[in-house]
Amino acid sequence: MDKNKFAFTRTNYILTAVGMAVIIIGLLLMTGPNSTNDFFEPDIFSVRRVKVAPVVTLIGFITVIVAIAYKPKTDKKEEEKTE
Repeated sequence: MDKNKFAFTRTNYILTAVGMAVIIIGLLLMTGPNSTNDFFEPDIFSVRRVKVAPVVTLIGFITVIVAIAYKPKTDKKEEEKTE
């Protein structure tokens, strides 16, 4: 098969995997102990859970969007061969 027929290249898949890993890290940063009716856990308002984790997750989503939209540059010589 011709490589130009595929929608994504290897770079797209690598960027998508990196983005998914960053999203998972961001979601893991949001985890922690929870409050109950008998005990209030002040850690639910920590900087890590309220500010850092959402920003990391957002960076992961942006990375995945860039990975989908990324199109590698093609050489003019390759374009002439396919015509």
